[in-house]
Amino acid sequence: AGEDTEKRELLHTVDGNGSVTAMTVFFPLDTARLRLQVDEKRKSKTTHMVLLEIIKEEGLLAPYRGWFPVISSLCCSNFVYFYTFNSLKALWVKGQRSTTGKDLVVGFVAGVVNVLLTTPLWVVNTRLKLQGAKFRNEDIVPTNYKGIIDAFHQIIRDEGISALWNGTFPSLLLVFNPAIQFMFYEGLKRQLLKKRMKLFSLDVFIIGAVAKAIATTVTYPLQTVQSILRFGRHRLNPENRTLGSLRNILYLLHQRVRRFGIMGLYKGLEAKLLQTVLTAALMFLVYEKLTAATFTVMGLKRAHKH
Repeated sequence: AGEDTEKRELLHTVDGNGSVTAMTVFFPLDTARLRLQVDEKRKSKTTHMVLLEIIKEEGLLAPYRGWFPVISSLCCSNFVYFYTFNSLKALWVKGQRSTTGKDLVVGFVAGVVNVLLTTPLWVVNTRLKLQGAKFRNEDIVPTNYKGIIDAFHQIIRDEGISALWNGTFPSLLLVFNPAIQFMFYEGLKRQLLKKRMKLFSLDVFIIGAVAKAIATTVTYPLQTVQSILRFGRHRLNPENRTLGSLRNILYLLHQRVRRFGIMGLYKGLEAKLLQTVLTAALMFLVYEKLTAATFTVMGLKRAHKH
């Protein structure tokens, strides 16, 4: 059990630090996804074509625009999530063994707390990331924020404080994402265990990546709506201004389908899946190396004690 706990703690560390590293390494993929989601006039092309276009029109560093605000938000988000998760778990489990069910419930609550506290940061970084972009859509009102603080100031001044929570509703629905992922993960694991006695870490990684890819695909239309609402700079729909109620989400989804067909909901999915799978691969490699190192050290310590 001790070894299990240590493995879990290690995973949390890898998750926290790994997500920042992975976001930095694969940041251009995130840029491509966001452009395709928000700029509906931009043609759906392969990810590398979109990135080449952005570089050609806006310069070599354009795919990394808005990196600092995004990384700051990610660090805050990770802190809020893991702090809430561990505090709640400590209160609920009180030294007994935690079950997967409890972990999922605690994870869900931590996710909701995280969304409510950090949505303003994500609204600001979405806008900073898209500032200065060459949009195909003429209905987008450009922004001119000097930085994170100025963005907060201008949004509150021009759109009211509630605009900082744009897209909260789809974000809350997206808290179910890990549960969907976990459901597929467990299902795939069961199928594989019918064929073999034990799973190797590579099997676990592949099942994990597949489950994550499925969960991402299932919830992607919501992620598109979330991005459009956070950006909130489309002249056309005054409805965009509200927090994103269910009616609003359905309206935006309906608009997309009416204009672009079902595939309109999935613009940018290729970039998102690439980012998801590559991130999982990077995390897996880091985790494997760290596990090996940690347990070597622990083994040495144990050997010392004897």
